Amino acid sequence: MLCCLLAMKVAQGDDGEKGDRGEVGKQGKVGPKGPKGNKGTVGDVGDQGMLGKIGPIGGKGDKGAKGISGVSGKKGKAGTVCDCGRYRRVVGQLNINVARLNTSIKFVKNVIAGIRETDEKFYYIVKEEKNYREALMHCRDRGGTLAMPKDEATNALLADYISSSGLFRAFIGMNDMEKEGQFVYADSSPLQNYSNWKDGEPHDSTGHEDCVEMLSTGEWNDSECQVTIYFICEFLKKRK
Repeated sequence: MLCCLLAMKVAQGDDGEKGDRGEVGKQGKVGPKGPKGNKGTVGDVGDQGMLGKIGPIGGKGDKGAKGISGVSGKKGKAGTVCDCGRYRRVVGQLNINVARLNTSIKFVKNVIAGIRETDEKFYYIVKEEKNYREALMHCRDRGGTLAMPKDEATNALLADYISSSGLFRAFIGMNDMEKEGQFVYADSSPLQNYSNWKDGEPHDSTGHEDCVEMLSTGEWNDSECQVTIYFICEFLKKRK
């Protein structure tokens, strides 16, 4: 038996047929990192990305150089000679006329609001503060004069007019500017048969009370001519 086994071991047979491929074995461990490869070729340019946010405004730049001067314009036509002095005088007079007209319109509007009258005259309280001379000229410029109460009935009419208008006093047409103590009316006629002085008046304590005001009681009081108060104008009625 032993001889047979030895004889079999010594005599080697022919190679057999190749067997089937075995199954894939398990993945082995990751090997060590290899050396760095060569740089590859540059790729194609990609699409443009989205527009970013606007950055902050930059600082003010330096002033630029002055530009070249333009071509001179053509010479203009000669102007006409102006007689400016004459036109200025005309415009000045027009301004004066307009001012007078505006004053007259205002006066008429106020007159329409309320007047008093007798058989021969109209009376109107001008509610503009003026001194005696200004008041006198205001009435005269309108064809009248400061009111001159020469009798008791007229005086009572004017007193009621002042009182019902809510006033305390108003200038009337009397003064002693020419001679101290000798009062005359605005038409230069002297006081004759009628007067209505307040008790103790006229009393020129300062030496400057040369004009006359009527109080709401109807009494007269001498007053300084430079004070500015309301006043009463009178106008003659036109005869038919």
